[in-house]
Amino acid sequence: MQDEVALLQRARQYDTDALAQIHDTYYGPLFRYIAFRVSDRDTAEDLTSEVFARFLGALRQRNPPETTLRGWLYAVAANVVSDHMRKRYRAPQVDLDEALVSRDDGPAELAEAAMTRADLRQALTHLTEEQQHVIALRFGRELPIQEVARTIGKTEGAVKQLQARAIAALARKLMPGTVE
Repeated sequence: MQDEVALLQRARQYDTDALAQIHDTYYGPLFRYIAFRVSDRDTAEDLTSEVFARFLGALRQRNPPETTLRGWLYAVAANVVSDHMRKRYRAPQVDLDEALVSRDDGPAELAEAAMTRADLRQALTHLTEEQQHVIALRFGRELPIQEVARTIGKTEGAVKQLQARAIAALARKLMPGTVE
């Protein structure tokens, strides 16, 4: 944590090495977090870049994060994803599955897997923003409960509760024969 504060101090001075280190350290984890939420590689890359653009904008406007760089970046990532989802909801698009055909799976298995992913993505949209955030950090980013709690500024108990409620809601949505 102390290293993060020192790195942030250097970034406030526009130290290019510090900015590069921040990008190198956080780009991969933020990309994975966002990719889990949006399930499209190109969109995830664009949104991850938007997070770093907002960070640079905050530095320029003299209102960068004060102490926790990681928490600030993940909060911005959550906001960027939410903004993207709102825009996408207003102008829905159809995703094309560009997965390569496997020699092991036939068309029926591929179709079933695609439907399962689509069902999961749809079910995730019914969760609260906080629940989506926790699920993305826990399972998309594979962070332990303690890290998720620290990242989103909640207690471990609150994170466990959010996760349990999200999983229960997903299970209800994904059960066969469930009527919407």
